[in-house]
Amino acid sequence: MARIGSKSTTGWKATISVAMANYIEAGSIIAAASSLTLWQAYLHLNSISVGLLSALSANAFGAAIGALFGGYLTDKYGRKFIYTYDLLVYMLGVFLIAVSVNFPMLLIGTIITGVAVGTGVPASWTYIAEEAPHSKRAAHVGTAQLAWSTGPMITFLLAVLLAPLGLLGSRIIFLHLLVIAFITWYIRQGLEESAIWKEDKEKEKTDAQLGKKSRSSLKELFRLKVNRQALFLLIGIYLFWNLTAGAMGYFMPYIYQNVGGLTNEQANLLQAFLWALTVLTTYVVFMRLGDRYSRRFLFGLGAVMGIAAWLILTFTGMNWFSLFAFVILWGSAAGFGAQAFYGLWASELFPTRYRAGAQGFIYFLVRFGIAIWSFLLPTIMDTLSFKVAGIVMIVFLVIHCIIGIALAPSTQGKTLEEIEKERFGTVRDGVKRAVTPTTAAEHLNQ
Repeated sequence: MARIGSKSTTGWKATISVAMANYIEAGSIIAAASSLTLWQAYLHLNSISVGLLSALSANAFGAAIGALFGGYLTDKYGRKFIYTYDLLVYMLGVFLIAVSVNFPMLLIGTIITGVAVGTGVPASWTYIAEEAPHSKRAAHVGTAQLAWSTGPMITFLLAVLLAPLGLLGSRIIFLHLLVIAFITWYIRQGLEESAIWKEDKEKEKTDAQLGKKSRSSLKELFRLKVNRQALFLLIGIYLFWNLTAGAMGYFMPYIYQNVGGLTNEQANLLQAFLWALTVLTTYVVFMRLGDRYSRRFLFGLGAVMGIAAWLILTFTGMNWFSLFAFVILWGSAAGFGAQAFYGLWASELFPTRYRAGAQGFIYFLVRFGIAIWSFLLPTIMDTLSFKVAGIVMIVFLVIHCIIGIALAPSTQGKTLEEIEKERFGTVRDGVKRAVTPTTAAEHLNQ
């Protein structure tokens, strides 16, 4: 087991070091977003090239591919295995972006960065949930959302401060992510492996010695009705929310400038304010209230606020009143919105042996969807108008709101083991018994 000196990284220090995957991912998206118009001018990029960068980035398909493989590797070789290598690849990607002098360099660096951050995200949400006290799981999982929000806030502030340097300032922002990644990677080498994962692997070995066959995790993910229900909920809230939020993460400064007529500095400052509100509500609402109050209500409140924000932006035009109303509503709602609850529920609703793999699969679908939408969005805005794109965004948000409110699970205050027994039990002779997921696959209604 790798360690830093003679000390291991445990407790909140471990949670924070793992949550930094979200700072790095979101920071990468925002670093690209805040510099998009600068790269466009420097390399003379057309809308197709802009869409391609977005579609293959940490915001979309690059992260999708990374998550698909990262989730599988996390379940097979351990949560700690990912933390040994993923940030080394990430550092290569952001370094390439920082020193890019042509479109191929920029595109290759973007793809490498996207794959690396996608690999780490399922592992981070899984590890945090598995190591968190059951009565404070939302508080610990919320740390990942807090890091996700802090990354963009700091990155946008850096973009404002370094704006006089032009593209050089953007290169410096990517180098700052490289430094953060190295520090995080170093601290993570002292992490203990997830205790739940180790216990589950030991049980698999014991079952194998007794001659018990193990079903394919991927097959079981789709064969069990309880899993299909979880997939419908999680894909429903995370995909449709992210089709709007993901496009915002990459294109909002671009929209502010090209549709609203703001300067690059004004756009970045506005986004920094938005993310500061998200940081605030992540802590005050999700982390402090998510373990004590109705999660269905909190999710619904955030979803409705997000819809209201986009109604204002789409139908009132981009003036300073509508922009500030949008930023206040969306920025506040995002702190306890779909992403925060997705990270929590996705870790609770699947058994240990394919918890990360299930998240990787969902994340793949979501980021693949964002990749397609991100590729189309610049052309839609150029040819049909921003209003048309805004209406589509609102429809996405309404769908995610309905699904989340209707299907929010009752998992609050329970250990992961208790949740797993409840969801993967079977009934014989009128008595509900706890069974393993593999046995459940043989008995549950399929």
